[in-house]
Amino acid sequence: MSDKSFLQWPFFNDSNRQLATELEQWCQKHLAAEHHDDVDASCRQLVKQLGAGGWLRNSVPAPWGGNSERLQVRDLCLSREILGRHSGLADFAFAMQGLGSGPISLFGSDTLRQHYLTDVAAGNKIAAFALSEPNAGSDVAAMATSARRDGDEFVLNGSKTWISNGGIADFYTVFARTSDEGGSKGISCFVVDADTPGLTIAERIEVIAPHPLATLAFNDCRVPAANLVGELGSGFKYAMGTLDVFRSTVGAAALGFARRALDEAVSYAQQREMFGATLADLQLTQADLGGMALEIDASALLIYRAAWSKDSGAARITREAAMAKLYATEAAQRVIDKAVQLHGGRGVVSGNMVESLYREVRALRIYEGASEVQRVIIGSLQLQQ
Repeated sequence: MSDKSFLQWPFFNDSNRQLATELEQWCQKHLAAEHHDDVDASCRQLVKQLGAGGWLRNSVPAPWGGNSERLQVRDLCLSREILGRHSGLADFAFAMQGLGSGPISLFGSDTLRQHYLTDVAAGNKIAAFALSEPNAGSDVAAMATSARRDGDEFVLNGSKTWISNGGIADFYTVFARTSDEGGSKGISCFVVDADTPGLTIAERIEVIAPHPLATLAFNDCRVPAANLVGELGSGFKYAMGTLDVFRSTVGAAALGFARRALDEAVSYAQQREMFGATLADLQLTQADLGGMALEIDASALLIYRAAWSKDSGAARITREAAMAKLYATEAAQRVIDKAVQLHGGRGVVSGNMVESLYREVRALRIYEGASEVQRVIIGSLQLQQ
């Protein structure tokens, strides 16, 4: 781990520090020589590895295979930061197990928890979170996918897009309208197994940093009423509650990417000879590295303030999570861009670590609430104070 000093901050306890140390050792052993020619297969394998290593136990609560009675946001953030520094795809695999099963962990019945979460923690089932639609991304309330009650089943019709793990997931937590109230009202959440008749993969989506991503289609897809998560009509609240827990972790992944970029930049600057010295001897380089370090520490403070607040019993951390996600993802983009610039031509060669980080970080400023949405959330909450 490049910088361990932050682990001594008062946000952390001995359990958090032990997790960081042990996960770092695991990453060095298992993620050192990864290749992802087949992204789907690699994701499946990473979920298996993370489950076998015990790391997915941080993604679900006890007694359904988890380490703690409730999700610990500091553990989730530390896990994503460390995994992200080693492998963007490993971070993705870990993150989606937590987010995809998050509505079940936080709001589902014990029957649903027992049926799904134990397999999520073991890495035996891959989870996915299906909220966004072609015309309802940042504006979740514009959702059009419907779920109609028919006896002991709900019948789903519509589509979801930009769904991470789409095409490889074993189940999806799907949000759909169950009434015509409009807006954020009348939305419910369901668990839909991937092999349910009427659910198809309409399109696989290729992005600049390869991850499993797809558009889902629901055509008279029948789901048992028992697969309703929580109460009918509470889906919007459940979606926002889930994001309240996991949004900080997006910032943590960006922080991991940024730390790796700084490490790469420092190492390269110390080795690169120019003008009779090294790149690191130039004051302009030192100023750039100093600015990068500042952005990283500021991000970490915001992320772990939000995580500590939630773990300490705060009912909602909407403002803190929005600040952490917004600042850390934007800062990571700046840090990584500077690392590419310091590498010169080598920085844009395909396969170079900073080039890979440049592609990995871009989506984090969009998913789970784009930066513009986070600014609106923070501003609207400021007006309410």
